[in-house]
Amino acid sequence: MTVLEEVLSANNAYADAFGDKSELAMPPSRSFAILTCMDARLDPAKYAGLSEGDAHVIRNAGGRASDDAIRSLVISYKLLGTTEWFVIHHTNCGMQFFTSESIRGLLANSLEAAALGEAGFYDVGTGSGSTEANYIEWLTISDQAASVLEDVQRIKAHALVPEGIPIYGYIYDVATGRLVEVPAATAAGAAGQLSVSAASLPNE
Repeated sequence: MTVLEEVLSANNAYADAFGDKSELAMPPSRSFAILTCMDARLDPAKYAGLSEGDAHVIRNAGGRASDDAIRSLVISYKLLGTTEWFVIHHTNCGMQFFTSESIRGLLANSLEAAALGEAGFYDVGTGSGSTEANYIEWLTISDQAASVLEDVQRIKAHALVPEGIPIYGYIYDVATGRLVEVPAATAAGAAGQLSVSAASLPNE
């Protein structure tokens, strides 16, 4: 069975037991949002105790406060009423294993998938690449706690984010499943406190 067939089979089973989920309201019932990583080992529904309709979950590589992540958070509060936000990074994140310079070099060499070795990612394929990677903000991570703090500060300082929304900073431990607070980040994201830093994106 192909991946497509597996997904469609699972969806059929899910739809058959869908029940009254069609009656869920559009605004999240628990009025909060999570910005976290797309890593397949993270299941926000499980680690945060969520059911369908409870909260907004915004995911990208690294769980970073990119322009698009902030766009989603602004929509989340302005139009759908969320009042608290979490920024959750995680241990052993793939964004720690390369730099913006290295991924730009990899993509300039080849568009085929790279491999990860002791020295980092390296090309194993052939074929042409592209310099378009030079124009993307990759938002790599060198220090997890520092990155959580930077992201909370950037969101908090954004002109479209009201001061009254508290933002909590955490790191998910992939070895234990626990959320570990980054106290400096949570302090920076406290309701009514406007961050004075985070004027630019990190690691670029």
